[in-house]
Amino acid sequence: MSIHVNTYSIVAFDPQHDQFGVAVQSHWFCVGALVPWAEPGVGAVATQSFVEVSYGPLGLRLMRAGKTAEQALQGLLTSDPQASVRQVAMLDAQGNVAAHTGQHCIAEAGHRLGEYYAVQANLMLKDTVWDAMGEAYECTAGDLAERMLAALDAAQAEGGDIRGVQSAALLVVSAQLEPVPWNGRVFDLRVDDHPQPLVELRRLLAVARAYKHAETASQLLEKRPLDETKIAAAQQEIQLAAQSPEMENNPELLFWQAVDLVAAGQVEAALPLFKRVFEVDPIWRDLIPRLVPAGQLPDDPDLVERILQLA
Repeated sequence: MSIHVNTYSIVAFDPQHDQFGVAVQSHWFCVGALVPWAEPGVGAVATQSFVEVSYGPLGLRLMRAGKTAEQALQGLLTSDPQASVRQVAMLDAQGNVAAHTGQHCIAEAGHRLGEYYAVQANLMLKDTVWDAMGEAYECTAGDLAERMLAALDAAQAEGGDIRGVQSAALLVVSAQLEPVPWNGRVFDLRVDDHPQPLVELRRLLAVARAYKHAETASQLLEKRPLDETKIAAAQQEIQLAAQSPEMENNPELLFWQAVDLVAAGQVEAALPLFKRVFEVDPIWRDLIPRLVPAGQLPDDPDLVERILQLA
């Protein structure tokens, strides 16, 4: 059964950051569950218009087996009796791109292929949307997520979907093959229903970046032997996470970074973080005694009391 997901999207490969990705916006609920597909070291797929979702997993399976993006796409189109209403883009592990806009996709509909990317759109207000997307992607600096979001913003600025907006998604994976595929997920963000999905998607990306910094800090503090270089690098990552405006009223990251610092023997560096957490929300103070039997803080009553007195 086809699903009427008329939309605009981009698939792209960033050789500098070694990543594949898909970004999409639509006037359809939960577009992220249907259109974007990507697998580390394999490639990416966007399947839209009158969506046949199987183009996603089957396209990845074919490319995983060694087919190029063009071969995978043509193979699926040949066996699809409704190919004329499909709009699909594929990107393989070598950065080759292929796209198809069926003759019965609802106007305005079209696509553009560039170096390591494809942009595609249907049911647009104007037939200039996909060129605007391509130009924005090519001219924007930053990592893959930032450049793909610039393409979506350009589509919306050009008039976008004639029906308006509802949902959006961003999926970025490593271009390196991973034994465990989920380890290669860089960003997997969805806005399922929102009056300004692209604005919300950018906000979520800022939150995700903060969590990435926190994750890096934790990984550095877990490495043994721990030296001053690792500690300094971890503290820098903690600061980057804390500086995100999206984290101003969310003490979660700072709390666990403080716990990690204590576990690494950096009590003096941890105390200001605990203090800042308690200032945002004192309820976190109640969690401190619970962390001792869980093995997350040392069984040291003096240390526990010292932390609690910061509240």
